[in-house]
Amino acid sequence: MSRIAALIVAAGRGERAGGDLPKQFQTLAGIPMLRRSVDAFAARADVEDIVVMAPDDHLNTAFGVLLGTPARVVPGSDSRQGSVAFGLEALASRRPDHVLIHDAARPLVSQVVIDRVIAALIAGSDAAIPLVPVADTLKRKDGEYWTTVARDGLFRAQTPQGFRYASILKAHRDHATVSVTDDMALAEAAGLTIASVAGEETNMKITTPEDFGHAERLIAGDMADFRTGMGFDTHRFAPGDHVWLCGVKIAHDRALKGHSDADAGLHALTDAILGAIGEGDIGMHFPPTNEKWRGAPSSMFLEHAVELAKAKGGAVVHCDITLICERPRVSPHREAMRARVAEILKLDVSRVSIKATTTEGLGFTGRREGLAAQAIATVRVPAS
Repeated sequence: MSRIAALIVAAGRGERAGGDLPKQFQTLAGIPMLRRSVDAFAARADVEDIVVMAPDDHLNTAFGVLLGTPARVVPGSDSRQGSVAFGLEALASRRPDHVLIHDAARPLVSQVVIDRVIAALIAGSDAAIPLVPVADTLKRKDGEYWTTVARDGLFRAQTPQGFRYASILKAHRDHATVSVTDDMALAEAAGLTIASVAGEETNMKITTPEDFGHAERLIAGDMADFRTGMGFDTHRFAPGDHVWLCGVKIAHDRALKGHSDADAGLHALTDAILGAIGEGDIGMHFPPTNEKWRGAPSSMFLEHAVELAKAKGGAVVHCDITLICERPRVSPHREAMRARVAEILKLDVSRVSIKATTTEGLGFTGRREGLAAQAIATVRVPAS
């Protein structure tokens, strides 16, 4: 069986896309573009190794985006060609049979396109490239004059582009001083046999702010069913010196009693996500009678719910948590809580809402015997 690795090129700046971060770290329907690109290959049993080339000043950003994936992150270069060369060298100790080189800016690549590229390599080609025929009329301007360019035989190149690993590594080493726009140009220079496979219009390259909007509409077309789940949780106070709320440790004159870390906020949110995807409640997945979960961080429960949603082809796109308590005060910790929940859900913080209220001295929360939390989660799933 062929050993296959994937290189994800994500070291560019993407300035035409705008935003505070390079475009590969910006979100599409709540999920960072880089994460979408990596997940397309991480979901495959035949891809054994994934290396991501990221900007050297955004390595920590890349690590955060890719938590929970098998991807390795290495520093990239100022040029795409240099970044790919670094990635290929990072695979040298493992020497896969084939390598797929994919641009992080194409986050909607389908398994069908990946299958076609791999099949061409397994069939014996040195290289394989997905192509889409040019459909628009092409014009060339020469000074003040325009001429029509015949589009017969013209194609748009996409990624992933696949190669025999040893062949493309040698091509990069032998032609390091030759500037090219993609790896297939090096394969051509090296005289490798190249197979073409059908690409897809949806395998678009995101370059401008308008492209983000178009990509999100494509995603919404495939995942047009929105489901909402609600969760509720309570915990009583017990002796202690801190509480956990929404993933943040807060100094307090009491603790919350529970089998795990008793984080009512994350418990409520976990139940909300499980409810949205029809997967029962937190007690079914993490029984309090099981000693394995004693003292466990509630982030584990929330991550599990997110993975269950992903396994169904879904994605959490928004959440709203309300903490109900007299003490501790939530407002000083609200932004830290939002950031932590966003980190766990792999969402932009703008898609996480955390509020607090009291019961005006009424009930067990009013008597400061405990606190409660309720949460609502919105999950986008494939249309049935």
